Parts: sequence; C-alpha cells; structure tokens
Amino acid sequence: MPAVRVLAAALLTGAALLAPAGAALAAGPSPKPGGSAAAPTEAGTAFRTATPVKLGQEATADASTGDYLYWSFPLDAGQRGTVRAKVALPPSASRHATSTWRIDVYDGLRRRQPCMYGVQAAPAPKESATLALSCTLRPVRTGADTWSDDPLPGTYYLRLTVVDLAQEDLGQPVRAQVQADAKDTGGAYAVDGALAAPLVPGITAARQTAAGTGPEDGWSGPWWSDRWIWTAAGGLLGGLAGIAGYRLTRGSGRTAPRA
Repeated sequence: MPAVRVLAAALLTGAALLAPAGAALAAGPSPKPGGSAAAPTEAGTAFRTATPVKLGQEATADASTGDYLYWSFPLDAGQRGTVRAKVALPPSASRHATSTWRIDVYDGLRRRQPCMYGVQAAPAPKESATLALSCTLRPVRTGADTWSDDPLPGTYYLRLTVVDLAQEDLGQPVRAQVQADAKDTGGAYAVDGALAAPLVPGITAARQTAAGTGPEDGWSGPWWSDRWIWTAAGGLLGGLAGIAGYRLTRGSGRTAPRA
C-alpha cells in the first residue's frame, strides 16, 4: 500500500539521520594527550601556584608527606572530567602507621566539586607501596543559576594531600602521579544560557596561555549542542509519521460507482 511505503520511508529516513548523531555521541571528541610538550614534573603548593596540565597528560611530582599538591586543568561545556592520582609511598620500614590520602577538585571559583563516583579518599596500610585515587565529576554545564554550585567551563584544580598521618611520618618523601581526562557527554546535559567567559582566574589564565593547556580547539560556543540534531530529526520524523498516519486512516478515497 502507498501508506505503508510512506511509513517505511519515514522510518528509514529517521534511522539515517539518527545513526550518524548516535555514532558521534558514542565516539565523542576524545581529549588529545599533551603531544610533544614535556609533562610537568612538579606541583604547586596553593591555588595561585597550581601547575597547569593538559587533558590526557600524566604529571609527576616529588614531595614530602604532609605537603599540599595542586595542579590545574581545563574543562569545557559538555565534558565530564575524571582525575586520577597514584602515590608512591615511603618504604614500609620507615613508616609508623596507616595514613589516609585524599584528592579534591575545585572549579574556577574555588568551589569544591563533588565526585559522582570514584575512590576520593583511602587509607594506605603501613605495608602498602602505592595508593590509587580517582574522582569523576558531574558534566560541565554551559550556564547555571547564581545560587547553584553546578560545574561551569573553565579552570579546575586538583589537590592531593594526606589527611590522616602519624606525627612521626611527617616529611617523608613521596612521589605523586596525576592525570585528568574528559569525556564528551553530548547534548543530554546541555542547558539554555551560557557564561560570558570561562571561569579562568587571571594568574592561572596567564600560565595556561603560556603553557598551552587550554582546550586545543578553543572554548566552545554557547549556542551549539547535538540537541539541535535530535530536535530536527524528531521534528522530521513526526511530520513524516503524520503524513503516513493520514494516508492510512483516510482510505483509498474512491467511491463505489452508481447503478
């Protein structure tokens, strides 16, 4: 029947439109590693001196137990960031008790961001040689209400420190490895509105510009997301389905000949 053919064509058209969008969402623009630039080998000791790192780049630092270690990295709208830290602990023979380590992530306004999942804090028994921590953040939004603490585009800070330690173990040498990655979440988390500019504090912004640790393609525009693709495809499918339904319900439109 013609109506069946119209409906089949509508379904095929919708599948053709949605397949590339779905593939783009599944793949997403993967963050590129730091490239040829040397990976950082030190950490800052405060927000103002945080060491910038690129997404996908592994940074290291030698420090003393009890130090506060800071790194900064960029996150753009639509990205869900994950930070990982690994601590090489002092030899067990020189340690006196279990220690507890923790990572925290702050945005450009220095608001601590909660972890959706991951091991944010963990104890390191006396016999442990290493300790691994991780934190996956909420997706970054293009805009938010002034009273909310929603993550926004800009600079993010990673802080690593020990929060429970025997007094005798202070000052012992440790080595930290950290890495920040991001995954594109697509338009599912997009909202209306946008910031006038990313939350990049002045001093860190200058250091990021010098080190080239901002997004390689620049900060995203405020209006585009793949929700436009799904909205357009849904509207087209709805229109085609309406035509098909009309053809099915109106019948052949022919009348029986009069005697």
